[in-house]
Amino acid sequence: MQPPRQISGECLRVSRVQTLQELFKRYRRPGDKVFAFAFFMLSLFLLTQLPHETEWVEKRTNWYAQPMLWSSIGVLGMVFFGFLHLVSTWISPKIPGRWKEVGFWLQSLEFVVYFLIYVAIVPQLGYLPSTLFFCLFLAVRTGFRTANMLLYAAVFACVTAIFFRGFLQVKIPAGAIYDYLPEPLRGIALIYL
Repeated sequence: MQPPRQISGECLRVSRVQTLQELFKRYRRPGDKVFAFAFFMLSLFLLTQLPHETEWVEKRTNWYAQPMLWSSIGVLGMVFFGFLHLVSTWISPKIPGRWKEVGFWLQSLEFVVYFLIYVAIVPQLGYLPSTLFFCLFLAVRTGFRTANMLLYAAVFACVTAIFFRGFLQVKIPAGAIYDYLPEPLRGIALIYL
């Protein structure tokens, strides 16, 4: 380390990296090895899929406009840096608590399952009832159980459903349950709810 320099009344330290190890010093967390391995495997999988998902056009196309170029650069970067990350975590000392951290990550898959259930019930119940049920369920599940919070969740669900179906005219399948409504109400429900 150099001695401090005086610049306009302030003291400024200039640090120099002494070793390569200092340059690449990492602050690790539990679960790094699992994440690095999973990321590297995902990037290898994407690399194997490149020839099937994109192509190099033989026509008079500039090299920088080729459909395969930028996706290949991105995936090759993922593979290269994923490999470096994997090697660096593998040679680093082990940190306890890895599987506890992985278990914490897997808990988030619960909400993926909830969303898949929501997507499955929209064609049966309709967009508005499904969204209302989903928002109320998530409010209760995440701990917002007061009457005010449930009211906010219900209002949010109704506004979201009416905005997307009624104003934006998003093509969301109408619920099969709407077939059982009386005729005047059925038409409104099929278009706006």
